[in-house]
Amino acid sequence: MNRYPLRLSELRKAKNLKQSDVADLLKITTRHYQEVEYGKINLSMTTLIKLANFYDVSIDYLVGRTDSPKIYR
Repeated sequence: MNRYPLRLSELRKAKNLKQSDVADLLKITTRHYQEVEYGKINLSMTTLIKLANFYDVSIDYLVGRTDSPKIYR
């Protein structure tokens, strides 16, 4: 099961953003982002990296490999 749709929704809501706000950031349509957040389509690696950087979390956290959003640098 992919965890990133739930994680994306939680992170977006924590920043008080709308789906359209995140879509604009990624330069994709709101509909496309909605399909990502609803788990209907997969993220590209480029988009995954952009989202991890924007939310300041690790990719492992986004995809559910860890429950710690911490980035180790």
